[in-house]
Amino acid sequence: MPSNSSGLPPLLILLLAPVSGALITLSLAPFDVWPAGILSCALLAWMLSTCSPGQAFWRGWLFGLGMFGTGVSWVYVSIHVHGHANIALAGFLTALFCGGLALVLALFAWCYVRLIRALPGGMLIGFPALWVLFEWLRSWLLTGFPWLYLGYAHVDTWISGWAPVIGVYGLSFICALTGSCLFLTWRSREWGSGVTYAVIVVLLWGGGSQLKPIEWVAPAKKEALSVAIYQPNIPQENKWDPSWYQPILAQYEEATQALLGNDIIIWPESAIPRIYQRARDFLDPMAQQAAAAESTLITGIPYRSEDGSAYHNSIIALGDGSGAYHKQRLVPFGEYVPMEGLLRGLIDFFDLPMSTFTAGPEAQPPLRAGGYRVAPFICYEVVYPDLVAQGASHAELLVTISNDSWFGDSIGPLQHLQMAQMRALENGRYMIRATNNGVSAIIDHRGQIIARTPQFIATTLHGKVELMLGDTAFSSFGSTPVIIGCFITIMLMALMYLVFWRDTD
Repeated sequence: MPSNSSGLPPLLILLLAPVSGALITLSLAPFDVWPAGILSCALLAWMLSTCSPGQAFWRGWLFGLGMFGTGVSWVYVSIHVHGHANIALAGFLTALFCGGLALVLALFAWCYVRLIRALPGGMLIGFPALWVLFEWLRSWLLTGFPWLYLGYAHVDTWISGWAPVIGVYGLSFICALTGSCLFLTWRSREWGSGVTYAVIVVLLWGGGSQLKPIEWVAPAKKEALSVAIYQPNIPQENKWDPSWYQPILAQYEEATQALLGNDIIIWPESAIPRIYQRARDFLDPMAQQAAAAESTLITGIPYRSEDGSAYHNSIIALGDGSGAYHKQRLVPFGEYVPMEGLLRGLIDFFDLPMSTFTAGPEAQPPLRAGGYRVAPFICYEVVYPDLVAQGASHAELLVTISNDSWFGDSIGPLQHLQMAQMRALENGRYMIRATNNGVSAIIDHRGQIIARTPQFIATTLHGKVELMLGDTAFSSFGSTPVIIGCFITIMLMALMYLVFWRDTD
């Protein structure tokens, strides 16, 4: 049984823990140094190998502070630039956000050391199983923030072959298990143990390599569809200014005239800064032109419910298409304000434009583009694996619209794009991503970007997409098998814990 002594000098932990957490950010877009995530897990396993639960809590928190402090501190841009909070307040709120998220890693570290580490196999299998359960916890705790998952670094590596089977959580498990094998090989320094751990890694990575060429889905028709994405690059400070409304409409109309004739034309999230019912005088003629050209126009727009009691962040299909979808997963503070009665009016950040949306219902039908089904997702929704899998199983094509202007020239939009790639790979569907100021992209059913725009310019992206039929294992079952598997692993270890101590009494 490992010692409860700290094992490492406190100053070293103070420096090493946050640096180790920051390595996860380095493994993800835009840096893409994927081995850094595995090294991060190995270092964390080492730091937790000889400490007490209390020490583990603080080491985990420092690790999480490095991870979230480098990986999601782009929320500062939203708070300071667009929320008009001063530098000190914006810095404080950003630090509070990152420090709060780091508590999840602190709890992970405490649970690992207190419940799992001492068990036979606990350091090998318990570490990655618990890691995945805490990634899953972050997807729903306090409305969820499923960002910075280990698996996202592996859209292009050998283990990406596992993604259509076990999804991003399964890839995270493989990464964390590879890290624990790396640590245990270093710790044991025994040839036999090293071979065992090497075999585990080779089987997982080699298995992914063998799965990679498999085609889980097939084209629905011989001819690909032509797609045109208009990226308007409208400044966020102008978007909701009433004096800019007519110039914005003119910009969209002029750009779209040259795009008519494409099978699908897409505008970004909240492209028209007015409620749908009040923008019909502009949208109806555009829909008629699109229908005459046999084009489906898909756009984001705010939408009022039929009874007028709710407003939604929505996406609609016009012209040769039909349907409306209302966003289900809203962004706290950006689209609704928790504890609204207490926070409204305190600072501008709690009074952002269009921050009074209501979530749409579950199980909404897909949009129609010509005779085909399109599963739509708005901004933040594309980072939820199971939400996308549910939509993908009923559609031949995926579309996500976003307005990443909120995050400026930060790494946030590039991380967002990488997560959209993973959704395409998991579900075997082309993904069209339309944004206000980039990165707009067309992603194939293997998660590869086949066309993309630069950021911060007004431009049009043209490309082709295949409509795909059939389901991957992941789109059929989602994350449930991996999450249940990790729960069972932990439960078995808990049972072993009881049996182990009973046998030693």
